[in-house]
Amino acid sequence: MKHCLTIAGSDCSGGAGIQADLKTFSACGCFGMSVITSVVAENTCRVLSVYDMSANEVALQIDAVFEDIRVDGVKLGMLPSADIICTVAEKLKAYKPPVLVCDPVLVATSGDTLCGGTVDAMREMLFPMVDLLTPNIPEAETISGIAIHSIDDFDKAAAVILDMGVKAVLLKGGHADGDCVDVLYCRKFDAEIGYTRTALTAKRINSQSTHGTGCTLSSAITAVLAQGADLLTAVETAKQYISKAIETAFPVGHGHGPVNHFHDYYNRKGIR
Repeated sequence: MKHCLTIAGSDCSGGAGIQADLKTFSACGCFGMSVITSVVAENTCRVLSVYDMSANEVALQIDAVFEDIRVDGVKLGMLPSADIICTVAEKLKAYKPPVLVCDPVLVATSGDTLCGGTVDAMREMLFPMVDLLTPNIPEAETISGIAIHSIDDFDKAAAVILDMGVKAVLLKGGHADGDCVDVLYCRKFDAEIGYTRTALTAKRINSQSTHGTGCTLSSAITAVLAQGADLLTAVETAKQYISKAIETAFPVGHGHGPVNHFHDYYNRKGIR
């Protein structure tokens, strides 16, 4: 069994953050571990408070995992301060995990901002190590400085982000209208555009159960990559997983509920 580590914030309501990551790792056949960067008091409707861990505590958690357990893939989620980003970057440079996926969590599904003033630190210290960055449209706009209104804008923003050093970008189109079009950009030289580009379309599912979708998708990609798949296969497999998780979600809370991480297991057990 492969081992995957999430370095992210905690969601007490269980739908996003490390809770979603650990559920996803398990559902995708990996052993999950976690480093908590922030304790977020949130539910399906709102964020009540955010309590950040100290950079030293984050460092100790990372050391505790890596000194004892093989790590086959790392997923980065909420990194709430420049100090924590610097600490995580230094530790990952030292431990060199074979897979590094970064979901740049800046805003909760509820619309609440989760971390501020961290983008410059991420660009400088983390992006050059990242195998895949998975921003949604608002996050890509913040990172690139480009307003995104069309697929052409996707290309412009992705080119800017690739120039920051990441190996690949999955720009997620869930905030756009119509079918959900995600575009995978890889920093492999193409004579005309300088990168490879693959559009991946999925039917939009009309559901309020979208809390933690970004966390879940990036964790699923991490798990599949850790098991040896190539990047495109990992993204396609993870997209199938998240689509089914949204489609089969059951009501939890009064706002944007969580996806059904264990849809395959629950279906086999007859749990509804």
